Amino acid sequence: MNSIWLAVAGMLVFTLGYRYYSKFIAEKIYRLDPNYVTPAHKYNDGVDFVPTRKVVLWGHHFTSVAGAAPIVGPAIAVYWGWLPAFLWVILGTVFAAGVHDFGTLVLSVRHKGQSVGTITNRLIGRSAKMMFLFIILILVLMVNAVFAWVISNLFIKFPASVLPVFIEIPLAIWIGYAVYKRKKEMLIPSIIALVIMYGTAVLTSKIPALQIDLVKYFGGAENTVLFGLDGVAMAFFVWIVILMVYSYFASTLPVWKLLQPRDYINSHQLLIGLLILYLGLVFLQPKVTAPMTNANADVSWFPLLFITIACGAISGFHGLVSSGTSSKQLDKETDARFVGYLGAVGEGSLALITIIAVTTVFATQGEFLAAYSSFQAASQGGLGNFINGAALLATGIWIPADVARTIVSVIVVSFAATTLDTSVRLMRYIISEIGAEYNLKPLTKMHVATSVAVLSSLALVLLPKGPNGFGSGGYLLWPLFGTSNQLLAGVSLLLITIWLKRLGRNYLFTFIPMVFIFFMTLWAMVQQVVYKWSFVGNDPNMLLFVLGGLILVFVFWIILVAIAAFVNRRPTDPISTDM
Repeated sequence: MNSIWLAVAGMLVFTLGYRYYSKFIAEKIYRLDPNYVTPAHKYNDGVDFVPTRKVVLWGHHFTSVAGAAPIVGPAIAVYWGWLPAFLWVILGTVFAAGVHDFGTLVLSVRHKGQSVGTITNRLIGRSAKMMFLFIILILVLMVNAVFAWVISNLFIKFPASVLPVFIEIPLAIWIGYAVYKRKKEMLIPSIIALVIMYGTAVLTSKIPALQIDLVKYFGGAENTVLFGLDGVAMAFFVWIVILMVYSYFASTLPVWKLLQPRDYINSHQLLIGLLILYLGLVFLQPKVTAPMTNANADVSWFPLLFITIACGAISGFHGLVSSGTSSKQLDKETDARFVGYLGAVGEGSLALITIIAVTTVFATQGEFLAAYSSFQAASQGGLGNFINGAALLATGIWIPADVARTIVSVIVVSFAATTLDTSVRLMRYIISEIGAEYNLKPLTKMHVATSVAVLSSLALVLLPKGPNGFGSGGYLLWPLFGTSNQLLAGVSLLLITIWLKRLGRNYLFTFIPMVFIFFMTLWAMVQQVVYKWSFVGNDPNMLLFVLGGLILVFVFWIILVAIAAFVNRRPTDPISTDM
């Protein structure tokens, strides 16, 4: 089958979803008010609360949520065939992700820019709030570990991508000062930054001396360096430490200095990357060699498909970004549709092209089935398959394959780094909230909370032992990340549903995806926690069992308390207040 038809069908559904469904949700369900004074204006502090033009904020939001996950998840999930992954991405984006991301943004704006964890206290109760905060804390801790692990491995595998990625940091700081201190426009500087980055990517692809290859510097993969670590393990350790130091400073700087301008650059990166890949698809029109469904799969797609593809269909982390950073920067409430729903559509577009790239990179169906011989093989090779597949699509517009691989890896790393430091910033907020709740004053201090976030993330990615040797934490955590991420999305939809009910509005448009997400995710998580990671299973893992068990207990508790709140409370009308 010609892959162009997958792209046409997917983009048509996305366009109709944004044009009509999101407009209906905005006008009839969330009822956006253009005159509402948003928290960005009411609490403008120049650090976290900063009124921002919707295009710039969309860039921050889009790239914060579109990390490596909408690539990794679909690249693994095509193991079950292209059809299940394709359907979940397009339908999940329109009817679940868009409503969720949009809704958590509006909910937070109507509650003083507070996080969904804090809002839980008002809508459900204090005990549910604390449970939810701990779920979020565990999730963002895993996000930090997983994305640091992904970036470090990409730096090792694609050393030509390192210099272009690091050049973006001073460029973003320069743009931040130019825009917010000298009142310049951001578009032209952002395009200049991209030209510099991609020009550097071409040079590093062609000149090995410009490639920062730590494995080579440490004497190769077989050479023992320090503490019994070989060249690869030592390179991994160095990159993890560098990333955590970077995350510390990036997450404590005012958003206008690095976060917003860098994310604006990355939004253009993503748009250019998507343009390159979709244009390449139009010119090449490669055949889909993957099967529609994989009859020989050793693991059932039901319900694991719905946690393997999290970001790219629906993701609880998006709600953390919406309520953690984006709501504090929203200029007008009516901008929430553009920022929230269209951000989800953008991520769905990335997941869609990932499916196409991976299912067309192999010459024959036999080659695909050999590469995806098991779910474990799919998990280990999915990201590499995407980069190779994306590079192949880019050759359709005459970009050399080696340059294309570098550019694609730069884009993936840039997105993952955006998610990483946004997640560290969110973790700092949550630690501070917990510190305030339990009167632990040191934890309410910005640098103390950030230090706790960075050091715990560093330990989680480095210390666990696993099949990938030193630094297996990110690899081990990926299955739990998917399930806990989806449970978080379910809880966020639950909050929006309760809020809508109390306003006397039709809540079915959040209630239905909430029930679906809870059903699929709880089913999958019970299977993993009880029958796989516990001592009852064939592959016990104490780390995943403890973290997964805690999350399950917390979620069930929240659901029980929420049901009582949903049934017993009468509708109110807090539209004119800061609720």
